[in-house]
This record gives sequence, structure tokens and C-alpha cells, in this order.
Amino acid sequence: MDQSLVFDFDLINRYDKSGPRYTSYPTAVQFHEGFAEAEYRNIAQLTNADKPPLSLYFHIPFCDTVCFYCGCNKIATKDRNKAQPYLDRVYKEMAMQAELFDAERMVNQLHWGGGTPTFISHDQMRQLMAETRKHFKLHDDDTGEYSIEIDPREVTAETISILRELGFNRMSLGVQDFDERVQKAVNRIQTEAETMAALDNARREGFKSISIDLIYGLPLQTVKGFSNTLDRVLAADPDRLSVFNYAHLPTMFPPQRRINEDELPSASEKLDILQMTNERLQQAGYVYIGMDHFAKPDDELAVAQREGQLYRNFQGYSTHADCDLIGLGVTSIGKVGNSYSQNMRTMDEYCAAIDADKLPVFRGVELDKDDLIRRDIITEIMCNFQLDKQAIASKYGIVFDDYFKLELGDVAQLELDGLIKIDGSEIKVQPAGRFLIRNICMVFDKYLRLSKEQRFSKVI
Repeated sequence: MDQSLVFDFDLINRYDKSGPRYTSYPTAVQFHEGFAEAEYRNIAQLTNADKPPLSLYFHIPFCDTVCFYCGCNKIATKDRNKAQPYLDRVYKEMAMQAELFDAERMVNQLHWGGGTPTFISHDQMRQLMAETRKHFKLHDDDTGEYSIEIDPREVTAETISILRELGFNRMSLGVQDFDERVQKAVNRIQTEAETMAALDNARREGFKSISIDLIYGLPLQTVKGFSNTLDRVLAADPDRLSVFNYAHLPTMFPPQRRINEDELPSASEKLDILQMTNERLQQAGYVYIGMDHFAKPDDELAVAQREGQLYRNFQGYSTHADCDLIGLGVTSIGKVGNSYSQNMRTMDEYCAAIDADKLPVFRGVELDKDDLIRRDIITEIMCNFQLDKQAIASKYGIVFDDYFKLELGDVAQLELDGLIKIDGSEIKVQPAGRFLIRNICMVFDKYLRLSKEQRFSKVI
């Protein structure tokens, strides 16, 4: 499979509009409160007939300080005592969730996200994993994909040793930018030494995969400055890199109101940063996986993509498409059976539900046949850069071109513009279309076509 990438300024400018990131389809915009605890419980129990493996996501919402760019659900506090009452509720939620699923279903994927997962103490980390093992069947070796998000300012060598001891084997390190002026502008002061110490300790402890997260489009960033950051990151030789586009949406994310908009790079400067980054990473041997993600050619994500087996969920790209995902903690999102569900968004609501012995699911969506067809199409295009129309037609008993008659005009335009190539029954994303993969997927999004309201970030 050709995994090359072409940066076409003309196409990017023409197609640079708002659109979903497709961590799910239907997206969270379609979640509704008619799907709540009772509906979730019913679907969860039905999945035990086939017993697919499980994926567990734990949301640890606490942060010691607020990064101004952040759009995540978090609680900024210096008070570490707030963690234990929250964890006690998570343990209770875990027990309720475990009752719904066959005890023999193996947990192939586990992730602690945030917030800052390492906000909690070492003893609390041990207890959280012990409670997880009590309620779910975890691997005792390294065959599971057990990952954690790390703020290098929040860990010591002992922390990383404990995480490895608990079973974690993958780690993502938040960096964003090493430029001190940029760090100050977004309230994330983090030295290169702190970052490299965490990375070196993870390697010493035998973590199988280490990823570094960067953001382009932050205030005071320039091509030269971001290139300097890349120099230092590439010298560390991480297995994966995520280079996220900063979406400035201060009306949705209040911390972003503290960013000086006059210091944000222009649209053309952002594109120049992105182009430079792509060129530097390709020269360094990294493969563009899609949606901001790069990996070494022998990384399991790159291998899975070449084999047409890559998958995407709320934690990003994965090789575990077969798992039911259980979201635990405030605002967590799960994917169980043919449904998506989300927990209460505020700490008070979450705690009140748990204290009342209720699962905190407050909204979600059950997918119908049309949703499943379109989800398969979007997943194939976004993850594997190709689509076999006949395979979709055979799987769902449809005539593809008849079913998607409304979309064919847009598909034809994508081919004329060089984003895709249609070869018989196959649609193949071309190197120039890979940065615009969201645009290609948007053609098959029924809800986006019907919507008059745009609630998404720009695709570039």
C-alpha cells in the first residue's frame, strides 16, 4: 500500500472548511437523552451472546494547572484530596458495569486519559488497577494494549516504574511545543529535560510504544520555531507522533479566552508550519497514518493500515476494532454493541448518579442500518485510505451506486480534484487527499448533509 503524502496548497485552501473528526459515526452531535441507562443496560447484556473482547477507558479529569488551549473536560485544582472521593465513585461504577458483561471477556485494550491521569498518587494508581483486575479479566502479559497519557511535569522515574509494573505498555507524552515563548502564552511551562527524562525512563522500563503529542497553530508559533521543536523531538526518536491542529473556539472552551488572538499565527503561516512538519517527518522516515498521526513504518498502526486492518475510536487509531468500549468516569464515552453512550458531564451529576446506584449514562444513540453502513464506509476511508464498494454492497445487501445516488456527484468531484481515484469497485484515497480525509468522509455523512448548523473545527 502506498502510504505517501502530497501537500497541495490549492486543494487545502479550497477544501478547508469545518467538519467532524469522526471518532465516531454518528458523531456526538447525534447523541440524545432518549438513550440513557435502561437502553445502555439492555444493549450491554445482549453483547454477551457473542462475547467480543473489551476495551476500558478511565477518565481522570484533574489537572494541576490549566493549559489555555485545552478543550478537554477537566477540573483544575491544586487539591490532590479531591481525587479519592472521585475514584471511590469510579470503583462503584466499575462494579455496576462489570455486572453487565460476561466475566470471561478479556480486556484487550485499556486507557487512562484526562485531565492528567498521573494527578493521582502512586497508591491510588495501584488501587485503581487492583479494582480493575477485581472486576474485569486483564492480561497478565504484554499482549494487551494498555496505554496512558502522561504530563512529563507530573511523573518521576518511580511513577513510570509503577505504571509499567501495573501493566501499562504504551505511553503518550504531552509536549505541544518546546518554544518557551509559546509555552508561556498557553500556560504550559515544560522543559525539554522533564520531557526527555520521562521518555528515557519509559524506555528503560520497557514500554513498547512511546508517542509524543505536538500542537500547531498556537500563539507565537512560527515555521522556524516549530522546526526547532521538531529537531529536539526527532532526536528523541519516538515511535509515534501526533501533530494536532489547534482549533480556537473560545465560545465553546472558556480557557481559550485567555489566549491573545492577535498572537495566533495566520492561516497561511499555519499551513506553512504543517507543510514543513510533514516534510520533516517524512524525511525522518515516519508514515502518515491520518488525522494528525504519524508512526514509524514498522509500528503496529502503520502495519495494520497497510494490511487494511486499522481502526479508529475515541482514543484515536487502534488495532482493536473488535472490542466493546466501556467508558468509566465523568463525561466518558463508550461504544457497546451498536450504540454509543456518554456519562454525565459535571462532577456533581456524575457523583449523584453513582450515589443513587445508577449508571451515569445520560445520553447516547443506537445505530440503525443506515448508520452502520455509513460508519463502515467512513472507518474504511479514514483508517485505510480505501473503500471496496462491492464489499459494502454484499455485506449490507444494497446496490452501492443506487443507495448513494445523492452522494455520487460529490464523489465524482473528489476524483476530478485528485483526492480519490475510482478503480472499478474500489475508491482509493490519493496522496493529495490524505490531509483532507475528513472532507472525503463528510460526503457520506447523512447528518452533516441535513444539518444547517456547523459545530466542528476546521479540517486543517
